[in-house]
Amino acid sequence: MIDHRKGSFFGRRKGKPLRERQASLMETVLPALRPDLGTPPPEDIRRLFAAPVKDVWLEVGFGGGEHLLHEAERLPETGFIGVEPFVGGMAKAVAGSADAALQNLRLFDDDAGKLLDWLPESSVDGVYQLYPDPWPKKRHWKRRFINPVNLDRYARVMKPGALFRFASDIDTYVDWTLRHMRNHPAFAWTCERASDWKEPWQPWSGTRYEKKAIAEGRVPRYLEFRRI
Repeated sequence: MIDHRKGSFFGRRKGKPLRERQASLMETVLPALRPDLGTPPPEDIRRLFAAPVKDVWLEVGFGGGEHLLHEAERLPETGFIGVEPFVGGMAKAVAGSADAALQNLRLFDDDAGKLLDWLPESSVDGVYQLYPDPWPKKRHWKRRFINPVNLDRYARVMKPGALFRFASDIDTYVDWTLRHMRNHPAFAWTCERASDWKEPWQPWSGTRYEKKAIAEGRVPRYLEFRRI
């Protein structure tokens, strides 16, 4: 078991007060969607889902949940586990899951490291990490989720051949991620053409943050790595 680092990889967990329906769903729906880390995980994590699924993907830090919900609706035979510590984003995902009656979605509202340590070895078919907080000040770089400790966590839970997909509009964090991923022995960059990291994998639904970044003149980059 990997020890949790002191501190967290995120800032404030609460923002604006929730709407009445959102608050109600957080109390009534989220507990059924949250994996119980106080019990051993199933040997086959596909059993976590209410409906039969063929594979399982994680999305770590899903923000408002636009991409996560879109993918869960588009791929009903894939199970998705979404992780988001911020209450506002989680509330949106819980409401979206309830509205669409999704049977292939689980949600975790705490530190992703805890979930990664709980999941069985070689159990995940893919991971998304889209537009994570870049922590741009050098003194905060230790808070960046992409680091050797968390890459070890990813490597442990990902099956051989599983894909890790990362997107960011912050050049320094793209460089940081590329360097850390290429230095890790468990991952290989899938890039074959000069344009690969400039174009999103397909199909791609995007995120609300991505639209805002493009509107403000920032250029997203897309990195994909394969678990060796």
